[in-house]
Amino acid sequence: MNKFKRVLIFFLFTTIIFSCSKEESNEPESGVNRTANLKSLGSSASDLLSDATFTSLNIEIVYVEGNRPTEKGISLFKNFLQSRIYKPDGIEINLRGVNSSGKAPFSIEEIVDIEEDERTAYNAGDEIAVWIYFADGSNEDDTNEKFVLGSAFRNTSMVIYERTIRNFANRTGTPDRGTIEAATLNHEFGHLFGLVDLGTSPVTDHEDPENEGHCIVESCLMRASIEFASGIIDVIDGSGIPEFDDACIQDLQSIGGK
Repeated sequence: MNKFKRVLIFFLFTTIIFSCSKEESNEPESGVNRTANLKSLGSSASDLLSDATFTSLNIEIVYVEGNRPTEKGISLFKNFLQSRIYKPDGIEINLRGVNSSGKAPFSIEEIVDIEEDERTAYNAGDEIAVWIYFADGSNEDDTNEKFVLGSAFRNTSMVIYERTIRNFANRTGTPDRGTIEAATLNHEFGHLFGLVDLGTSPVTDHEDPENEGHCIVESCLMRASIEFASGIIDVIDGSGIPEFDDACIQDLQSIGGK
């Protein structure tokens, strides 16, 4: 078996950890109504997937200087979105660098505070906005055996622990950074889509009873963890990034996705 793919399989499915915060409210400020973007995880799944209310998607990526995502990672991520959502007026991804908060390692509550300070893109007219923060540190709950790559924590918010991804990608025999970034972005956006049973009702029962919000189907992008096995290589495509299984796709299609 190709060593690169074996490492990717083991890494992706054993270390992408999901976390979310409780819904919080925020008063409109400077004429901008933020409340539509400060709801619970998965509550905007249909709005993100379909064109019934929003015909375009604006993704604001805020990265700490020195932690800009790769062009490959962003390109693969955009291709993933185009394959799953209906936005006839387009998907726009804007990147902007900011100074370090100095708060690493991070709790989700600290990421929420950073979002309040740094987010500028909110829903407007027929455009829905998503905020993604590429952090310069790790999650506070990381251990030597398990570490967090990303967390979706509101209906249109997520954090990617870019420093953690960079450190892992620098190891000998590991996947390239762009592939890891895209795999993490895709997985966490799956949670924004309400998967699994996080706002999007499953068409069939496929939630992992031991890992809330994740798929039980072996090899699915939304799998929380999977035992290392040589047979899994057969379901990995050329990019090395797993895809949604049929059960997850049915869930997305049931609320307006592709």
